[in-house]
Amino acid sequence: MEVRRQLTEVNLDVLKAKDTTSTRTSSNMSSQDNKGIPFSHALDGVGYKLLELPPELVTLLEGENPPTLKLKSSPTAGLLEAAGKTYSLRQKNTSNALIILRPEEEAVATTELSVDPAQESKEVPPSSGMPEVGMRAFASVHETVELLPEAGSVPSAATSAKGKWHEKFGKTR
Repeated sequence: MEVRRQLTEVNLDVLKAKDTTSTRTSSNMSSQDNKGIPFSHALDGVGYKLLELPPELVTLLEGENPPTLKLKSSPTAGLLEAAGKTYSLRQKNTSNALIILRPEEEAVATTELSVDPAQESKEVPPSSGMPEVGMRAFASVHETVELLPEAGSVPSAATSAKGKWHEKFGKTR
């Protein structure tokens, strides 16, 4: 509650500061051009999966002698083996998409107005363009793969169908 009150006080101070500066600089506001950060969204067509690593595996991989990772299959799940430990791969769906971004630089053509008062209404041809750095979203991920430690190579028992009506009452019919 205290933090919320402090944030509200800060926001009010910012609004008051904007009000006082807007009356002083209202004539300059029309000449300012703040376009923000350019953002584009173009998927690259590659499917991405993020792999969530346990902390002990991260320390092994960042060490001087990183282990070799091996993917194997089992009847129940995919397995990853590293440094004598086995991890099962489990897919987790997320309700919010994770958007993967990369910086992008593109030349933006600019048009300038002539400074000569006689040619004030004529535009000068576009310049060669200034490189403008922005962000491009190239993928969105809705699932992550997590690694869960396996408790050894104990084969799982075959699941028998229990609790079905025909198994409970079918023998006595």
